[in-house]
Amino acid sequence: MLQRSPKDDTGDFLFHFSSIKIYNEHTLVAAPMGSGVYVRHKEGDWEGLRQGMPEDVHVNRLIIQTGKLFACTNKGLFEFDMICELWRDTGLVIGCYQLREAGGQLWAATPYGLWSRTGTGWHKIAYSHVRVYDFLFYPEFIILALEFGIAVYDRLVGVWMEFPFNEAVTGLAVFEGHILGVTENGTLLHGDKQGGFEQIRFPHLFLFSIVTKGSEVYACSDRGLFRISCIRDQITLISVRLGCPVTDIDCNADNLYMATLFQGIQRLEL
Repeated sequence: MLQRSPKDDTGDFLFHFSSIKIYNEHTLVAAPMGSGVYVRHKEGDWEGLRQGMPEDVHVNRLIIQTGKLFACTNKGLFEFDMICELWRDTGLVIGCYQLREAGGQLWAATPYGLWSRTGTGWHKIAYSHVRVYDFLFYPEFIILALEFGIAVYDRLVGVWMEFPFNEAVTGLAVFEGHILGVTENGTLLHGDKQGGFEQIRFPHLFLFSIVTKGSEVYACSDRGLFRISCIRDQITLISVRLGCPVTDIDCNADNLYMATLFQGIQRLEL
């Protein structure tokens, strides 16, 4: 486990991390729940990155796209200016849950659907009447995680297909060609490649998120971190680190970093 800054003893740094990213290999960026963004360079102390960020902001996700650091927050999307060391408004002033780059454009999941940034600014693209929490782009499909389920856009025929579950789907991944989703109630959705989904509730386990790293998909839960596997055609969770709630991860060639609810940032050597 990484040691916290000595400032922890004053109470200023007694926070729980909700998102973590490795930036430029030797820098960690973390978003404590409801407390802005902090950075740690190599073995230094945690320092706040608050300039340019609104008061009382909650960071939903930290994102790194094309070498740039973004913060998806309840008060909009912000990009960090490394030269001036401050956050800059990207022009998207509504809440933001996810950000991805595709086709040379930035795309954002918001409470008012899927948006895209072009040369003329941000524009609504799809499902502007519902919350979009996450999305994935593939050559043949666009997959959306919605407040009521999953929607898949078939690019070949130009048709949306909806899969309602009467609960929000907050995260997406693809594992061995199968669509995976995590719901607001902590369950896992497993697509069968035939237009159906199996809803899996693992006993005594609440899933917070699913994170794709390379060819692996990880499940962050209230009991620790798991790697998703498939044994005899059944989705299985393989334990990676147990003992505390894990909400997000990031990794490089040497280490895997975990954002936890109660034990700060933890590191696992690979």
